[in-house]
Amino acid sequence: MDDEANEIERLRAGDDAIFGPLFERHREKLRRMVQFRLHPKLVGRIDPDDVVQDVFLDARQRLYAFRADSRSLPFWLRLVAQQTLIDLHRKHLGAHMRNVARERIFAQSHGISGFVAGNFTSPSQAVMREELKQQLQVALESMDEIDREVLVLRHFEDLSNKEVAELLEIGENAASNRYVRALGRLKGLLSRFGP
Repeated sequence: MDDEANEIERLRAGDDAIFGPLFERHREKLRRMVQFRLHPKLVGRIDPDDVVQDVFLDARQRLYAFRADSRSLPFWLRLVAQQTLIDLHRKHLGAHMRNVARERIFAQSHGISGFVAGNFTSPSQAVMREELKQQLQVALESMDEIDREVLVLRHFEDLSNKEVAELLEIGENAASNRYVRALGRLKGLLSRFGP
C-alpha cells in the first residue's frame, strides 16, 4: 500500500490531522475544477483560490460524511467543491436553482479556452493567445453542455470514465461515447479556424 493510501486509511479511522496534507495534494486539481466552473460574472470578483479554501473548510467539517462514503478522497472532495460552487453561485448571482440533488455547475467555455490557449502559447505571443482563446470559446460554446463537461472531466480533471458516468448520472458506455464524439466534434470545429 502506498503512502497516500495509508494516510487515507488513517483519515477514515479518525485521524483528522492527516486531512490537511492530503487536501494539499489535491488543491491544484480542485482549483482547476473551480476555475472551469466559475460563472463569467464572478470571474473578476471571486478568486478560485478563495473558493478552494472554502472547500477545505467545508470538507474538514464534513469528514464524518467521508468516513461513511465508499468513494475515493479526490472524488469526494470534488463533490464538496461542486456543492460549494452551487452555494456560491446562489449567493452572488441570486439564482433560485431547483432541487440541490439535480443541480450541476457545468464547465464554462471561457475557463476552458483560457486554460487551453494559455498552455499552447508563450507569454511573448499574447495577441495570438487571445485570438486562439476567442476561437476556442466560439467552438466550445457551440458544443452541447454535457459534451463540454465530459471533455473537462476526462481531459482536465483526470477523472476516470466510471467517475464521469457517476457524476453525470449516465452509463459508462454513454460517457465513453460522449467523450469520443466530443473530441471529434471539437477537432472538427477547430479545423474551421485554420492552423
